[in-house]
Amino acid sequence: MTPQKFYQTSDLHVDTREEIYAFASAYAEHYCKYSSKCTPNTLLISGFPGTGKSFHTEYKRRWNERIWDSDSSKFNKDHFPDNYIEHIKEGIGFANVIFISSHKEVRDALVENGLDFVLIYPDRSLKEEYMNRFLDRGNNEGFVSLLKSNWNDWINELENQKGCKRLVLQSNQYISDVI
Repeated sequence: MTPQKFYQTSDLHVDTREEIYAFASAYAEHYCKYSSKCTPNTLLISGFPGTGKSFHTEYKRRWNERIWDSDSSKFNKDHFPDNYIEHIKEGIGFANVIFISSHKEVRDALVENGLDFVLIYPDRSLKEEYMNRFLDRGNNEGFVSLLKSNWNDWINELENQKGCKRLVLQSNQYISDVI
């Protein structure tokens, strides 16, 4: 189906930049769903907190790159992580990059669904640097305390994660520095 035909059969009205983006997004989704020519080349990145997912997303959007920062906290926990994984699948072939939660149940679901991903996390020695990042960006003490008390366990899990490629950030590195 051509973009013109798709537009004529849709209820979209394209008058503003946002509506043009919505139309392009809807057509790209339709095209990828029904066309054998659509090759999913989306990079899935599971990023540890504080690695710069949101900053990278906002920076690249200014240049019209299709990047999703998929915040798992916005999904209904009754159906989690299945609903989150479905959301990620919908973006494959449309978004260039999808940033994903680094929660264990999400990583395990990615592997179970055969979704290739890159796991980006800090070097174990950077605990204090990351605690300062969390405080500098305005995270509350509860969040910082949770990460501080679980740091070694969570880094162990990330180091032993199967079914992915791993990228370990060094001091003063962010996602923008390595992708």
